[in-house]
Amino acid sequence: MLSADVSLAPAAAAAAVRPLVRLRDVHLSFGSTPVLKGIDLDVFRGQAVTIIGPSGSGKSTILRCMTGLLRPQQGEIEVDGTRVDRLASERDEIELRKRVGFVFQQYNLFPHLSVLDNLVVAPVRILGRDKASATHTAYDLLKKVRLADKAHAYPGELSGGQQQRVAIARALAMQPDLILFDEVTSALDPETVGEVLTVIRDLVKDGMTCVLVTHEMRFAEEVSDAVYFTEAGVIVEHGPADALFRAPSSPRTREFLAHTQAAPEAERAALPRTPLKLDLRHFAI
Repeated sequence: MLSADVSLAPAAAAAAVRPLVRLRDVHLSFGSTPVLKGIDLDVFRGQAVTIIGPSGSGKSTILRCMTGLLRPQQGEIEVDGTRVDRLASERDEIELRKRVGFVFQQYNLFPHLSVLDNLVVAPVRILGRDKASATHTAYDLLKKVRLADKAHAYPGELSGGQQQRVAIARALAMQPDLILFDEVTSALDPETVGEVLTVIRDLVKDGMTCVLVTHEMRFAEEVSDAVYFTEAGVIVEHGPADALFRAPSSPRTREFLAHTQAAPEAERAALPRTPLKLDLRHFAI
């Protein structure tokens, strides 16, 4: 964990260890349904923090609160000194989102633009970069996500894993301080999941600050500095990845991890032993 240089003045020392992202007592409800019930969470610069938990536990909602896409009814949300819960205008929200990348489960690429243009359009129109510079950066990023040969392809010509890697490159093109990944592999074919995880693993190794929501437990254990386990809108347990995955203190965390580790074996055991007969009339191509 980060530590302050004792030679620093008190104010400077405090700033040196101040979280890049800080949530305190965050409550959010949809109508009469409480979704988040007092969330406290810290992300320090250069960390990879993963939020795990069962479906409907509030994981994705936490990410959306970090970017101002959702506004809590109570609590404080701070990103690099900006009070997200107090943003007063659309302009303020845009300024925040210049610094925070968000990669969703669905790729949300512009289907009428080439892969290269998907990466160039936002830096030019929002950041005001010249097109030549933005294009050069885009080519570098496509190399980074191993898609340099797809620069002039269109999203519809790519696999799901390739589209998701383009979405990651597009987020990086904005040169964010922080990237949020919201279950980015859950809609992918199992054969392409590894391609996307490799890209995220490389970003973490390069020191990019990341917050991930994922059901890939082995990957979360491998790349995370800290892990938060959520259920029913509360943080049940959090701590270093090794400690939480290998020796969780909460019985509920132990139960959840045991279930997720057993699930792949159960799924394989449940596979049919005879070929399936499918009525293709029910499937759209």
